[in-house]
Amino acid sequence: MRYVSHPLIKPKAIEARLYQQVIFNTAFRANTLVVLPTGLGKTPIAIMLAAARLAEFPDSKILMMAPTRPLAMQHLDTFRRSMTIGPAEFQVLTGQVPPRERAKLWREAKLIFATPQVVERDIITGRLSLKSFSLLIFDEAHRAVGNYPYGFIAKRYVSEAERPLILALTASPGGEVEKVEEVKKNLFIQRVETRTENDPDVAPYVQPVKIEWRRLDLPKPFLEIRGILQRKFKETLRTLKRCGFLRSIEKVGKRELLQVQREIRETMQDHGSSPPEELYAALIAQAMAFRLCHGIELLETQGLASLSRYLSGLLRKSIKPGAPKSVRLLMRDSQIRRITELAQELEGKLDDPKIIEVQKILRKQFEEHPNSRVIVFAHYRDSAERVMRSLKSLENVRATKFIGQAKRGEGKGMSQKEQKKILEEFREGKINTLVSTSVGEEGLDIPSVDLVLFYEAVPSGVRFIQRRGRTGRKSPGRVIALLAKGTRDEAFYWSAVYKERQMREAITAASGEELLGIGQRALDEFSDEAIKIIADHRELASGVIRELKQLGADVDIRQLDVGDFILSERVGVERKTVGDFLQSIIDKRLMDQAGKLTETFESPLLVLEGEGLYSRRAIHPNAVRGALASLTVDYRIPIISTRDEKETAELLFTIAKREQKGVKREVPVRGEAKKLTLPEQQRFVVEGLPGVSAVLAKRLLEHFGTVERIMRSSEKELQEVHGIGREKAKEIRKVLTSRYEAEE
Repeated sequence: MRYVSHPLIKPKAIEARLYQQVIFNTAFRANTLVVLPTGLGKTPIAIMLAAARLAEFPDSKILMMAPTRPLAMQHLDTFRRSMTIGPAEFQVLTGQVPPRERAKLWREAKLIFATPQVVERDIITGRLSLKSFSLLIFDEAHRAVGNYPYGFIAKRYVSEAERPLILALTASPGGEVEKVEEVKKNLFIQRVETRTENDPDVAPYVQPVKIEWRRLDLPKPFLEIRGILQRKFKETLRTLKRCGFLRSIEKVGKRELLQVQREIRETMQDHGSSPPEELYAALIAQAMAFRLCHGIELLETQGLASLSRYLSGLLRKSIKPGAPKSVRLLMRDSQIRRITELAQELEGKLDDPKIIEVQKILRKQFEEHPNSRVIVFAHYRDSAERVMRSLKSLENVRATKFIGQAKRGEGKGMSQKEQKKILEEFREGKINTLVSTSVGEEGLDIPSVDLVLFYEAVPSGVRFIQRRGRTGRKSPGRVIALLAKGTRDEAFYWSAVYKERQMREAITAASGEELLGIGQRALDEFSDEAIKIIADHRELASGVIRELKQLGADVDIRQLDVGDFILSERVGVERKTVGDFLQSIIDKRLMDQAGKLTETFESPLLVLEGEGLYSRRAIHPNAVRGALASLTVDYRIPIISTRDEKETAELLFTIAKREQKGVKREVPVRGEAKKLTLPEQQRFVVEGLPGVSAVLAKRLLEHFGTVERIMRSSEKELQEVHGIGREKAKEIRKVLTSRYEAEE
């Protein structure tokens, strides 16, 4: 096994993993968002970067932030174990440290681990200046949205620091492009580095994880109670529809009901001090519908006991002075009273199918694998308590609950000291099963486990990834999700799966934007004598990069989401061996790659390496010819064949040299075009400007709004658009303002 070697990192402290080193190489030069699943080693990247920055700037400081004190303490311990810097140079600053003492520690410590709330407060009060910090690390960076302190801290940092650099770490930044873009914007991210367990450079370090879901039948009394709740729920929704706040009563959940509540309140404000009575009636119906929706969710995902406690609580609340009218009306309903009594009567007598399945799974797990570690995730503390009680009778199962610090209702939270002790006992094997709420999902150094059991599904892609990431680190893992048939359990599960897929697409889109930025900044980077080529890190497995190095090229290894090589601002290359080319036709990714290549680069190119294009039996020659025709005619991508890696490298070097050394050539005026829509005509005009690609034309139009405003803009205004530097802005203005002189 190879290890990272650095004067500030202890020998054999950090394993030398290629993907981490590639990511480090990116993060060393630009503000970087690193997206790695739990267990793939985000912290080692942070340690390597901290060591590099301190070696480069010995008088500077490093700040790493984490959402909670336990997580900040965990990072401190990891850094201390890994670095050669003296223990006194490390400090943890949280709300438990008095402000006056924090001011002193900010001045004296070199590596500081803190919660963002403390950092924000000390910046505002003047106890902290970020001027001397050469690196800020934002852990759980997906929180950098809305009013969370991360955005404020990052903004102050980039404006104050002499040598700012930002590293943002997360397992899952969010399921929407807008969310990822907000994180990037708030943290001034320039590059995005992402890996999954399926990436070839990561695969050697992860173990397979088997995911299965078990669909369970609800007992008949459950179905009877649910039917009554659903009928009452539909009744209240009809009231909201009659009042004009719902178009349909189908597929209405908590999110929609919260939106209805906002709309009702806004409408009431519009009427001033005397809103109509029907608005009050709508507000009461909304509150009743929300409680009924929650009751149905509890029954379907948590079981009868949770619903019984919930309804009993509402009943007690309804008879108290000042009880909300919606609660009083709901609990006076004869059908609701009936199911409240029925739930109380059946509680403890009716077997909960999920509890039975948990017992069955764990009994089998520990019979077959006595040294296993298991985590059971339950959303509600009530459910965690019920699971705990059910496990007491099982042999070989040494279980304990693992919950957060906050007090919930009548239940006491768990202190940080208690949490730490439990994790130590779990690591040592004194405890072999954790029954955990969401506190076990994020950040904390919970050892890898053999089995993760979802007591219920969660609709969050972020939480789904975090839960799943607790297994399959050092040995093959399993994930089992319990789903009650025909309930929102199933909807939540598939929602999480869909949101994870969305998240991957959002990250790819965000990374793609960064790639476009790379291409558009390429001319600035190609200013010195060396021929520079940007290569995707996956090309390290080929011999092309080695051959390019021998030719004297300065090869920059990065993660590219479009293409395999960037040779200049306008030339992007997709390299395919004959085998990969044929396989990409079969699995239908070829045309998708071609589309992205033409959208990203003005001059896309496909290099087809190897021989025997028509000799493979797996695909008909006509399919190959059709693919080649589509690439050249539909996508206008030239295809150049090479014999081997050496010839490919020579071709790439020749094109890069030609592009970067400035061969003068005539560029023909664009030919006749098909009938275009207005937006297409606008982009067509703007793409005629020097150095403006299709992507950049779209950015210009989105920034300025009209073609006319683009044409009237100054060099300074043009440079406000990402991808337009000083030289490009100057060239555009030159074309727009120079007097036309006819050529002889």
